[in-house]
Amino acid sequence: MHRSGPLSALAALSLAMLACSGSDTPTDPGATGPRTPVTMTVVGPGNFKPPHTTGELFVRGNTAYTTTWNNFQSASPFYIWDVSGTPALVDSVVVPQAQTLGDVTTTPDGAYLVVATEYNGGSIVIYSLADPRKPQLVSRFSNNETNPGVHTAEVGLVNGKPYAFLSVDPAGSVAAKLVIVDLSNPAAPQQVFSKFIGRPYVHDTFVRDGLLFLGLWNDGVAIWDIGGGGKGGSVSAPVELGRVQTANGHVHNIWWLKDPATGNNRYAFIGEESPAQVGTSSSGDIHVVDVSNPSAPKEVAFYTVPGAGTHNFSVDEANGILYAAYYNGGVRALDVRGDLGTCTASQQSTPVNNPTSHLCDLTKMGRELGIGLLDRGNPVYIWGVQYLNGSVFASDMLGSIWKLRSISRP
Repeated sequence: MHRSGPLSALAALSLAMLACSGSDTPTDPGATGPRTPVTMTVVGPGNFKPPHTTGELFVRGNTAYTTTWNNFQSASPFYIWDVSGTPALVDSVVVPQAQTLGDVTTTPDGAYLVVATEYNGGSIVIYSLADPRKPQLVSRFSNNETNPGVHTAEVGLVNGKPYAFLSVDPAGSVAAKLVIVDLSNPAAPQQVFSKFIGRPYVHDTFVRDGLLFLGLWNDGVAIWDIGGGGKGGSVSAPVELGRVQTANGHVHNIWWLKDPATGNNRYAFIGEESPAQVGTSSSGDIHVVDVSNPSAPKEVAFYTVPGAGTHNFSVDEANGILYAAYYNGGVRALDVRGDLGTCTASQQSTPVNNPTSHLCDLTKMGRELGIGLLDRGNPVYIWGVQYLNGSVFASDMLGSIWKLRSISRP
């Protein structure tokens, strides 16, 4: 999934302003039409194909962690990789009482690993990373509210304190729920907030500068003040600022971009997860939402790949490049720096099922920079992607993990 951004001491200023390594370089045909995307260079695949389906991915330093999905057993493993060169498996950890694993991430300081578990008996499991290659169990947080299953667990700082934002599965007549957990004492996590929300899911969250973005599936994208929105909100008493319905709903994941080169934090990128068949097909676009007015966010652009759909992305903010996992469409790299909401009529398109909408089309605007993993001669089904220090890592449901070289700006 996307990762949470750092806390800014200038959160109020950030709201007021809402208004690279590697040698792969795309050919720039100018600003009038699509460019020719490069084929991203693959450093190598993992040296091991797990006996279970690979799910989430998180990388810190030279160590990566991948979860396993839909094991339907009494326990589920996650895997630990050395990614200093070609990814190599170094160890695994079995999580008991977990039929499947959701998110995996670290706390912002890298001291602890947090793993979400599904289904019945949902929880987050916290491990010490005193040795990143040998996680040691510290605690497990579970209660009646998380019991249906924790699908995603994003971790971020608010006012200097780490919190986990848990997206809890619906179960029967029990609706989906957001649960927020204080992780400042990892040995004894404390719940500070919960709310039934989302239709039918609250799928994912993104936290930055005291704002919380919520992916509410068919209820759209909500923006909450949890300490930085100027409306008196807090983690334990959020205040909703605004909400938007993006084309086709199915709001899955979110990344609010804060460009360190330009200071631009006008756009949030929304992943749509629409119908798919594991290993063969997928659908769903990336939607660009202008959040310069958080009380009235507005979709202004989109990116579509015929025959494929997105599932999680990561942004190289220093270079303004978004990397998207696109299931059977591999990895896609997009230029997201600058004005994405202004385009000519010839650069507009109509999203599927939305005949009256005419939005800027990132492909027609020449924003598609690169494509990865479709030149290998074998199918891929990319679940997660993460940019880190000049490399792009991808988790493959049909394999294990890939390491690619990042894109250079044209």
